[in-house]
Amino acid sequence: MQNDLVPGGTFKGRKMNNKSRSQNRSLGIVGFGAFGQLAARHLGQHFEIMAYDPSPDIAVAAKQLEVRLSSLHSVSQADVVLIAAPVSSFEGVVSEIAVACKPDALIVDVGSVKVAPSEIMRRLLPNHVDIVATHPLFGPQSGKTGIEGLKIAVCPIQGKQHARLAAFLHKVLGLSVIMTTPEDHDQEAAVVQGLTHLIAKVLLGMGPLPTCMTTKSFDLLSEAISMVQDDAPEVFEAIEKANPYAETVRRQFFDLAASLSIELETASRIPLHNETGH
Repeated sequence: MQNDLVPGGTFKGRKMNNKSRSQNRSLGIVGFGAFGQLAARHLGQHFEIMAYDPSPDIAVAAKQLEVRLSSLHSVSQADVVLIAAPVSSFEGVVSEIAVACKPDALIVDVGSVKVAPSEIMRRLLPNHVDIVATHPLFGPQSGKTGIEGLKIAVCPIQGKQHARLAAFLHKVLGLSVIMTTPEDHDQEAAVVQGLTHLIAKVLLGMGPLPTCMTTKSFDLLSEAISMVQDDAPEVFEAIEKANPYAETVRRQFFDLAASLSIELETASRIPLHNETGH
């Protein structure tokens, strides 16, 4: 299989820059929300980008990023198709991509969970395309000042283009690439993301949180909350409901919290004694 995506920042031997955008491979972004726009900002000099999103509110952002809006069918015919659609519409989107994508295309998703989307892509997409499931371990908030050095999980699903994709992500975009499987990813993400978003949700419900007399540890906790509090509701839904391992982690967390609460309540009912024992 011929693959024009090569490490070192070139396509077919051409240096990737804004002057040669029209000669670059095409990238179709399906879902042009906050993350789709973040991707366009960092990939615009490397690809000729077009995007599809049913929302009428993305025209201004697309114009600013010099991204051409088109139909889902047209976007699905790009050399590389990046799926940034919510989990709730993922299967329907993949079904439509499957009938339009061209041979040797690279199909990549960027969702927060990997087991279910990987199974859907493997089942619905044709054998003549390469499939890589990825999860950028950052978002518009954590990546707003730059993405160099940030992490991305890469799960090979079908074909061989994952190696060159990983090289591109690392050598050109400066990302720290973690090669893994959908199952291993979701097991760790159930703790890493599941608990972060769960704790953030609870603490935000207790707000407003203190901002003056705070400790360094609390400031770091507040910073973590600020990174996820503006995520779209479907992100929280995906992390807590679409991850097959999230419920187990969530139950363990709440069980331990309940046990600690009982322990503290029991201790508070034991009277304190003075030095004479009275």
